[in-house]
Amino acid sequence: MAERTVEMASKHGLHARPASLFTQAVAKSGLPVQISKDGGAAVNAASILGVISLGIEHGDTVSLTSEAPSADALLDELVALLGSDLDAA
Repeated sequence: MAERTVEMASKHGLHARPASLFTQAVAKSGLPVQISKDGGAAVNAASILGVISLGIEHGDTVSLTSEAPSADALLDELVALLGSDLDAA
């Protein structure tokens, strides 16, 4: 299993627009990815409602996991996405 941890960089957290950018990147990959906040329950990272329901704010620690054998590159891409200010994109 591939796993990454990142601190949420967007100043306003993972609200509607940044969550949309994030979930679209996951869905486009076609790989199963789970996201969780501060060690809490994980949700499907391609689900915008699931991601928004986590209430991820600036500075929160987020974990990404995937059982897919080829997920390392995708998780690295998603970490870079969450580690940038998506509100400025």
